[in-house]
Amino acid sequence: MKLLVVGSGGREHALAWKLAQSPRVQLVYVAPGNGGTAQDERLRNLNITDPAALADFVEQEQIAFTLVGPEAPLAAGIVNLFRSRGLKIFGPTKEAAQLESSKDFAKAFMKRHAIPTAEYETFADVAAAHAYLDAKGAPIVIKADGLAAGKGVVVAQTLEEAHAAVDMMLSDNKLGDAGARVVIEEFLAGEEASFIVMVDGKHVLALASSQDHKRLLDGDQGPNTGGMGAYSPAPIVTPQLHARVMREIILPTVRGMEKEGIRYTGFLYAGLMIDAQGNPKTLEFNCRMGDPETQPIMARLKGDYSKVVEQAIAGTLDTVELEWDRRTALGVVLAAYNYPDTPRKGDRINDIPAETADSVTFHAGTTLADGKLTTSGGRVLCVVGLADSVRSAQSVAYETINQISFDGMQYRRDIGYRALNRKHDVKTDGKH
Repeated sequence: MKLLVVGSGGREHALAWKLAQSPRVQLVYVAPGNGGTAQDERLRNLNITDPAALADFVEQEQIAFTLVGPEAPLAAGIVNLFRSRGLKIFGPTKEAAQLESSKDFAKAFMKRHAIPTAEYETFADVAAAHAYLDAKGAPIVIKADGLAAGKGVVVAQTLEEAHAAVDMMLSDNKLGDAGARVVIEEFLAGEEASFIVMVDGKHVLALASSQDHKRLLDGDQGPNTGGMGAYSPAPIVTPQLHARVMREIILPTVRGMEKEGIRYTGFLYAGLMIDAQGNPKTLEFNCRMGDPETQPIMARLKGDYSKVVEQAIAGTLDTVELEWDRRTALGVVLAAYNYPDTPRKGDRINDIPAETADSVTFHAGTTLADGKLTTSGGRVLCVVGLADSVRSAQSVAYETINQISFDGMQYRRDIGYRALNRKHDVKTDGKH
C-alpha cells in the first residue's frame, strides 16, 4: 500500500522512515518533505501543501491513509476536510486541535475538568496585563494564545523580562494574530517530561516516555527553542508516575473533550512539569507528536507501525500492544547559524554518515538540489544514537555528529544530562 505523511520536519522524516519499514508499504509520500526524505528510495517528496489538492492526490493514487505531522494543517481543519471526503486520516479535527491552537482554550478546558495545571489569567489589554505582572512578580510565564511555532513562550526570570514579553506580543504585534491575546501563568519549578499518546476517540495508547531540551545552550541556558534534543525513555517517568498521568491528565482530557461534544482522535502530547515531590502538572497540550521527541521514540519502536495507525483510524487501539527497543535513544539537534532568531539558510551540509543499527540521522531544515544538500531552516538535523544506557547513547550520537559539518552549525553538548544526574542510569524494561 501507499501512504502519505504531511509535513517537512524531522518529526515527519522519522514517521515516514518508520512507516516505510513495513513489508506491506510500497511507498510513503511526504508532503512537502525535505532533503533527507528526498534521498530515501522508500520515500517520495510531494510538492503539494494545499489540503484540498492533497485530498485529490490521495483519491487519485489510492493512498491507504494519511498521517499529519505539524500543527498548522490540523488547526486549519485538514482532518475535517479528508473525513468529509471519506478519506482515512489520523489526526485531530480543527475543533479538537484547539487544545494546541489556543492556549486560552486549553487552560480554560483544564480548569473546567480539574486537570492539574498552573494558575493563569488571559489578557488582550496591555495595561491590564502589566498590572497583573506587577501584582504577581517574577519568575512568571507569558504565552501567546495562538500558534507561534515554538516561539510564543517566554519564561521571564525578572519583571523587566516579563513586561518586555507582554509588549512584544500585545503592543508590538511581533507574533501577529498568535499574540493578540496572552496567557500569563505561574512559574512551575521542577523537571519537564513529554507524555505522548495515540487516541482513537475512545481508547488511549501511550507511547514511550521522553524528555525534550527546550533551551538553546548547555545547562538549559539561553532562549527557548522548538527543541534542541530529546531522549527516550525518560527515567523521571516511573511506572507509578505513568499511571498517575494517565489517570489525572490524559484520560480526563479525552473524556472531557467527549463531554463537550468533541471526539478526540490523533496524537495527544502533554508537556509535563514534575515537582520535587513527584506531582505532575500540565504545562501545555500539543495535538501532534513532539519534535524532536518523535525521532528517538520512532528509533526505539519495534514492529509494523502502519498496522498501529490503521488500528487507531479504525478505533481499535485497545487491541494494540507496542514493543520497544530496550535501549535508550538519544537525539541531538544540529541547528543553523543564528537559530532561533533569524536562521541562515543555504549552507552546504557535508558527510552525514549512513544509518547503522545504533545510529540514524533525521533531516528537518534541509533541501536537496542538484545532488547538493543545504540548510533550509532553523533546526537542520537530529542525530539519534541508541545504546544500553543514556551515557552510551549520548556517546554514539556525539561520535556521529563529529563526522557532520556545515558552516555555523550549533548544538548542545549536554543532551541527556538530567537523566545522567539522577542517582543511576536507568535501563528500560522494553515496555516504556
